[in-house]
Amino acid sequence: MGRRSERGVPTLQWPRSSRHVAVSRVELGEFTPDLSVYLGQAAYLELALFETLARASASAPHVRAQEVTGRVAGSTLDRHRGLVAEITRLGEDAAATMAPHVAAVDEFRRRTASDDWSEAILAAYVGAGLLNDVFVRLAAGLDGDHRDRIVRVLEAGDDEAVIVAELSLAIETDPALASRLALWGRRLVGDVLLVARAAISASHVAADDQRLEPVFTELIAAHTRRMDALGLTA
Repeated sequence: MGRRSERGVPTLQWPRSSRHVAVSRVELGEFTPDLSVYLGQAAYLELALFETLARASASAPHVRAQEVTGRVAGSTLDRHRGLVAEITRLGEDAAATMAPHVAAVDEFRRRTASDDWSEAILAAYVGAGLLNDVFVRLAAGLDGDHRDRIVRVLEAGDDEAVIVAELSLAIETDPALASRLALWGRRLVGDVLLVARAAISASHVAADDQRLEPVFTELIAAHTRRMDALGLTA
């Protein structure tokens, strides 16, 4: 199932035909981890994405790109705060609940870090998009009140359209950027899917490869659509 990426990091293998395969939505409710574990990982991932975007703002090529980056960072921070509110609602300490996930998420952030603004904003687009897909689907296994509130938090502040518009303009201005970002997107997706796999594996239910194959086929199809929106080859 695994292969090694161009960085030497294990990644997941997916079918080459995933671009053209119509897949039905696969729910992940049976793999939902304990609520505290779910919230801790999701909240720290949003915090890590916010910090990445905040740093990226400093390398933005112009004021408009800075504004877009700030807007996306703000939405990410809002999601983090919403998830922290759910942790607090449980009577738990947010920092302690997130702590078990720090090492793995920080390693993911290290592997996907870039000093280049366009690569950083693409990482947010790809990473946040895929990971929010996973956590929204995992929420299906939570009880009604928790599920509804958490899904509202995760689905708030959808900034994909503004990212696509800004990156598309950057590619139009510098066509050579397209091939570099296409390569970067291919590097990113393996690392993002490993984080997604970790989130699913936090459940008490065994998540074997055969049961998860349709899930990852669908996630790859969603990734391909996001890259297609930029005119990039996934």
